[in-house]
Amino acid sequence: MTKRLDYNQIAPNGAKALGSVYGYILQSNLPPALVELVYLRVSQINNCAYCLDMHTRDLIKKGMPVEKLALVQAWEEGGTLFSETERAALAWAESVTRVAQTGVPDDAYIAARQLFGEKDLVDLTIAISLMNAYNRMAISFRNTPQAAIAS
Repeated sequence: MTKRLDYNQIAPNGAKALGSVYGYILQSNLPPALVELVYLRVSQINNCAYCLDMHTRDLIKKGMPVEKLALVQAWEEGGTLFSETERAALAWAESVTRVAQTGVPDDAYIAARQLFGEKDLVDLTIAISLMNAYNRMAISFRNTPQAAIAS
């Protein structure tokens, strides 16, 4: 796979705008490891190799056990490996990412609201939306995962 173009160089103001949203999420009350976990799950759904590589590395740096990382895409069957908050965030991430199929139904919203306050749920949804945008940029322009560069 060959990189098509460097959108960061071609549209630096657009990349900066996305970066500002990323910075906003970093300043939110959402736990950083939870946000990274959601970023990883969204990237799995979208099959973004660049982002999968990056967020897996970030979660390892944050101390997430490999056993947990291996089960992110099957989190529903992960038993107590995933906390109630993680499970709610991952379910919300899946519904929002698959919006064309799910329509983000009321039961998904109600389940998310049981564990997240209004502000945190809005921030989580912004994070999910941001990662969907980053996935589309990386896939469309063929960003090369760090693991592929190193090999």
